[in-house]
Amino acid sequence: MALLEVESIDVFYGDFQAIYGISLSVDEGETLAVIGANGAGKSTLLKTIAGLSRPSAGDVRFDGTSIATLPPHKRVPLGIALTPEGRRMFPSMTIEENLLVGAHKSRPGPWNLESVYATFPLLSDRRSRLANNASGGEQQAAAIGRALMCNPRLLLLDEVSLGLAPVVVEQIYASLPTITAQGTTVLVVEQDVMHALRVADRVQCLLEGRTVLEGTPAELTRDQIATAYFGI
Repeated sequence: MALLEVESIDVFYGDFQAIYGISLSVDEGETLAVIGANGAGKSTLLKTIAGLSRPSAGDVRFDGTSIATLPPHKRVPLGIALTPEGRRMFPSMTIEENLLVGAHKSRPGPWNLESVYATFPLLSDRRSRLANNASGGEQQAAAIGRALMCNPRLLLLDEVSLGLAPVVVEQIYASLPTITAQGTTVLVVEQDVMHALRVADRVQCLLEGRTVLEGTPAELTRDQIATAYFGI
């Protein structure tokens, strides 16, 4: 059964339409990667699922119930957590304090400080470091850990690799199997196609606010992906 269903949504910023009739579904325990170039509508899609943007048409359903008009703070207790693009850490707070913010509306589950530090060992020795003084990789790991602290059923990851060194991206993506092994469903938005293909059960490619390709990584060829990604 689908945990998340997005049905034919249109999303506008003022007069500008960012998403045109996008639909998707994610089954419980599945990892869906949404790929596409900058401006494809990927982040807008995640914001709409998280409640930060509202569709002008279509519906968003979580566990069979429409949440299209539900505000963000009421989606978190249902089990939806977003790691936003740019991390959005509280700079004057420590790494550990940022993690504890995520536990404010926590559901019962396996994620706590101990399990987050075990999944992201680079954070353990830096727990007292101010987020403003942390590296990009440390901030990204902390942002994901903060989302996990609420024990989400659905984890939304926006541009995990953005601005990070390749070795750090490898470390972050190496943690995803541990996260999904706990039963967490993951929707990851990425420009880095290779990393997305490695972790995803299914892939959906967006171009200019529309779905142009979808399937499993095994079904899709590099040429198909490149054509869809760049619109050529």
